[in-house]
Amino acid sequence: MATPRRQGADQHVLTVDSTEWLTSHLVRVNASGESLADFGGNGYTDAYVKLLFVDSELGLEPPYDLAALRASLPADRRPVVRTYTVRRVDRAARGLAIDFVTHGDTGVAAVWAAKAAPGDRLVASGPGGAYAPDPAVDWHVFAGDLSALPAIAAALETLPSDARGVAHVEIADPSDVLELDHPADVTVNWLVNTDESDTAFLARAVAGGPWPAAVDAPGAVQVFAHGERESVKAIRAVLRERGVPREAISISGYWARGRTEDLFQAEKREPIGRID
Repeated sequence: MATPRRQGADQHVLTVDSTEWLTSHLVRVNASGESLADFGGNGYTDAYVKLLFVDSELGLEPPYDLAALRASLPADRRPVVRTYTVRRVDRAARGLAIDFVTHGDTGVAAVWAAKAAPGDRLVASGPGGAYAPDPAVDWHVFAGDLSALPAIAAALETLPSDARGVAHVEIADPSDVLELDHPADVTVNWLVNTDESDTAFLARAVAGGPWPAAVDAPGAVQVFAHGERESVKAIRAVLRERGVPREAISISGYWARGRTEDLFQAEKREPIGRID
């Protein structure tokens, strides 16, 4: 007989050690906890965790029984779950870093991160993930906005020194340019877009290249395109036109302009939320 799985068994109860403002809109939270010694090494550079935010007035101690809380609490007091890329993890030191894009005083996770202080508690479950750059690929293409930057930065750091390619990073403010470690033959393009309604902005950059002469041969190219949903859809259209094989593409919407996180997640199951 299988051993019943303890509620919250995959939850890591962490303590904030420090925070660091990397740019005007990007804050890094460094946290630690003994359970990170067992944090799964899944090999993905887009490794992510689910962050769990529970109303402090409830006086609950983690790990949380999420199913019981969702069944017993009114909708406006149920736990809030948000997904974030792990920027870096050090299992030996029991440390983890997550970069948060801030949007003023709206949202849950970003507002928490902007105000986080040493000693604050953070509860995370995971990790998950699905992508890592193939070191044998001839040409790498990365495309995304600030929400995808942690995954792009992590991928660039793992590439071999002779890797070639391009990374297109869309930002709304020049102050968000961040120095990244990357191979000499991978170009990083910081693209300032001040018109948030222009969802084809990043796709135009991707279309403009640079690209290798052939993209459909095995190992010719690998693409990582993540970020705002409509922007990613526009990139997907470019990749179809170029004939990039689907198996060479990692593509996903992390968020959608004008949508709350909960509505965005619900729409993933609808035609509007699908990216083929």
